[in-house]
Amino acid sequence: MSVTLEDVRYMANLARLQLSDDEARSLVRDMNDILGYMELLGQVDTSNIPPLEHVADVQAGFRADRVHPPLEHEEALKNAPDADADYFRVPRVID
Repeated sequence: MSVTLEDVRYMANLARLQLSDDEARSLVRDMNDILGYMELLGQVDTSNIPPLEHVADVQAGFRADRVHPPLEHEEALKNAPDADADYFRVPRVID
């Protein structure tokens, strides 16, 4: 599959882009290069490669789940800028 100048003009029209002739020809080359690289990647044998959840090893970024007791009511309200005895108070946003 290759991208033609008409394809680029059609996509530009859908995206409401105005492209000069030079920009359109440049995009034809760029898109065909991308598609060529994708075809090259499609030839790589990945049958013995396990699927990945993440490209990078991000397991170190997660903490273990631990059960903690919830905050006491008074402790939760202690740092609130405005609270009554039971609730956080916030400014009214709807009249």
